[in-house]
Amino acid sequence: MLTFKGKEYPCCASLTMGVIGGKWKTVILFHLTDKTLRYSELRKEMPTVTERTLSLQLKNLEEDGVIKRKVYTSKPPLKVEYSLTNFGKTLIPVVRAIADWGHEVIENNEV
Repeated sequence: MLTFKGKEYPCCASLTMGVIGGKWKTVILFHLTDKTLRYSELRKEMPTVTERTLSLQLKNLEEDGVIKRKVYTSKPPLKVEYSLTNFGKTLIPVVRAIADWGHEVIENNEV
């Protein structure tokens, strides 16, 4: 058994999927790979995700130390930006491999 952030996982693959699994976490990481984005910019990149789901997924990724949330309160309106942590950047090769596979499927298969 492996333990990460107080949760137990039966194997390394299970731990990885526990951190990046689900429909939206990998998509969020994909969009944050090369840049910092505000919440509204993430919403525009993922128009079919609900606000509640996006908020929950961002919170989970932040709790796992994969992304960081920076709040600017110097003047209204409140500005919040999201970016990858150094730990989150270690997932870039995984996220790129997932994206590359999807691109290859589209190009080479008439699904």
